[in-house]
Amino acid sequence: MFKPDFRPSPSAMLATVSAIALLGLGSSTASAQAPPKPAEKCLGDLRMFDDLLQKDGYWFHGSGYGYGYPMYGYGYAYSGDRTPIAGKPQSTEYWRARPGYEVRTLMASANIMAQRGDQVACETLLTSIRSIYAGYIAELRTDRAMHVDSLDWRHRQIAAAVPVAGNDSAFRSDQLVGAGVVNSQGDNLGSVDDIVMSPLDGKIAYLVIGRGGIFGIGKKYVPVPWDSFKVAPGAELLVLETQKASMDAAPEVKEDQFSAPGNFAAQSQKVSAYWSAHLSKN
Repeated sequence: MFKPDFRPSPSAMLATVSAIALLGLGSSTASAQAPPKPAEKCLGDLRMFDDLLQKDGYWFHGSGYGYGYPMYGYGYAYSGDRTPIAGKPQSTEYWRARPGYEVRTLMASANIMAQRGDQVACETLLTSIRSIYAGYIAELRTDRAMHVDSLDWRHRQIAAAVPVAGNDSAFRSDQLVGAGVVNSQGDNLGSVDDIVMSPLDGKIAYLVIGRGGIFGIGKKYVPVPWDSFKVAPGAELLVLETQKASMDAAPEVKEDQFSAPGNFAAQSQKVSAYWSAHLSKN
């Protein structure tokens, strides 16, 4: 049950207040100057830290399920959603913003400061982010983490995934958009950014997978045929039987367009032919 008398930790409060203060400081000076050059060093540091998160494998960083938790709400004082894993007892509450939300909020703030050219503010926020994550890693090793942070959770989701083709379950768009995409080995392939409907029959034709980048900066968009996926219970995770190298080489589309007007058939043939040759046959 949600408890309204939550008390955020000092670290969470300090990090959030710092982010707001830094953003406010940037706002007061930006209007009086020409647009600054981005702080490239801190942008690089943010990308390296984001890569570390993905390598560690505890959190996805997709748009809807970013850094471990759903997009909406900040998750104070949750209880009753901690499923024991392999008989290990788990804590039931966070008396502060759950770490995934802290990290995502501060990453967004640091990215804004970097885009505004404020290297010092960006690195200050990144220092707070690293500290929060380091503390959370220590918590993970005590088996007190939420089930969605556990590597075991990801493996169980993959094992339970079934093909979408022939599945009699219905999916809402807000279930699919933002869902993480992995292969059967658990490698992170991206997250669902959009859905492409066929103009011929009105059915789902492709899911557009967003890959790379931080908060939309530098992201690439790869369409994959809808019937190529397996879906885990609740559509929290999609499984695609391919490798990262195949995703890297796959045809890409624009952020807001699958094909030029009147060119759906040609683009569809190109995308489908590629994936016909680059999906594992198992």
